[in-house]
Amino acid sequence: MSDNAIKLEKKLSPLNVWSLALGCIIGWGAFVMPGNTFLGKAGPLGTAIAMGIAALIMIIIAFNYNFMINKYPVAGGEFTYTQQAFGEKNAFVCSWFLGLSYLAIVPLNATALALIGRNLMNNVFQIGFQYNVAGYDIYLGEIILAVVALLLFAFLSIRGVKFTGVFQTGLVFALIGGVLIITIAAIVNPNVSFSNLTLGFYPGNAPIAGILAVVAVAPWAFVGFDTIPQAAEEFKFSPKKTKTLMILSILFGAAVYVLLNTVTAATIPEGYETWAAYIDDMPNLSGLISLPTFHAGYQLLGTAGVVFLGIAVLGAILSGIIGFYMATSRLLYSMAKENVIPGWFGELHAKYKTPAHAITFVLIIALIAPFFGRTALGWIVDMSSIGAAIGYGYTSLAAFKFAKKENNKGIMVTGIIGGIMALAFMVLLLVPIPMFNCSLRKESYISLIAWIVIGVVFYFTAKKKNEKRKK
Repeated sequence: MSDNAIKLEKKLSPLNVWSLALGCIIGWGAFVMPGNTFLGKAGPLGTAIAMGIAALIMIIIAFNYNFMINKYPVAGGEFTYTQQAFGEKNAFVCSWFLGLSYLAIVPLNATALALIGRNLMNNVFQIGFQYNVAGYDIYLGEIILAVVALLLFAFLSIRGVKFTGVFQTGLVFALIGGVLIITIAAIVNPNVSFSNLTLGFYPGNAPIAGILAVVAVAPWAFVGFDTIPQAAEEFKFSPKKTKTLMILSILFGAAVYVLLNTVTAATIPEGYETWAAYIDDMPNLSGLISLPTFHAGYQLLGTAGVVFLGIAVLGAILSGIIGFYMATSRLLYSMAKENVIPGWFGELHAKYKTPAHAITFVLIIALIAPFFGRTALGWIVDMSSIGAAIGYGYTSLAAFKFAKKENNKGIMVTGIIGGIMALAFMVLLLVPIPMFNCSLRKESYISLIAWIVIGVVFYFTAKKKNEKRKK
């Protein structure tokens, strides 16, 4: 255990923590998935049903998190719960995969800033030297943009949790505001016909297959509500409130996905009879019309619609960077306090009382990604979805174990359901099932195997060092 007398400060309000979770749940993907995933798999009605099912599953899992947060209101979340329930080895497995899941989303959000430049600002950052990695063109200007964002938000994250909490809240309100403006514009616009939604499912898929295919992406779509326990030591309120905060973050996240998807389906460009015909023609399109959600914003409010959506997506991206900096650093801080990783990660800044070393480590790793592009980073992120499912599973099973001792039948039930659903998500990600088409790509499998091998080496090396230190 670290002998550092400095403690994390209790500065986060319920609103800050809710914003932390929602900002992590919603990212660039929420604005492009209607066109490249949701409508082409399930349609507007199928996606709404799927998101309702996925939200219900996540809320059941959130009950397990709330139970464990109240037992162990400390930083580290899933690592702490797994360690207390199943010992050090299982805790390392859980945190090894979960840590990558959180860490990978930091550069994923930073590199998404370049996509705003490419799609909404006429390629403004495509300057300087250019090269290609795995089919993705990389430009010096876009690298600099991502690096500056990573440096800036690492600096702000180190400066103190109170400021970052307030800033995060502001970004999330910008995100919600942009989505609401576009939704209201669609409702009142006389040129938008909601009869376009009578085609509720994508005609090329069986409705049940489409629904299940969208439910299968739930670990990726909702990863973020589980960042709440990572900040538990910094709550200035009772941990009992986390149940409501997690449920609200999940429901708001599901609502954002459904609203954006529904507005996109209802707002069809000229020349297409149905949203399905538009989606089928996507491979032949370029420019703004190839981004259905943003093109819908343009049809509804002109350039202002694109600006409002741009503000919303910028809020989503930046809040994701802040949120996952916080979540990853607190996980590393907790592991260091238990000597699972070097104690350096657990040292707090003398003035700002934040895990500055852990944040710096996340920054250094994240700075590598912009040089390899989003295609290669996507392989890591796809593989790291496994980490979210593993975190859900371990937390649910830990909740079941402790609830059984206390004869808490409600949590015993949610614990079993959470464990089963986490296993189901892992199967869907690892086993290629044609009707779902959501399993990992070959490159992601290779990345997963490499991460497992590195983890085994790291674990036994650390264990050997700990044994020597104890002698």
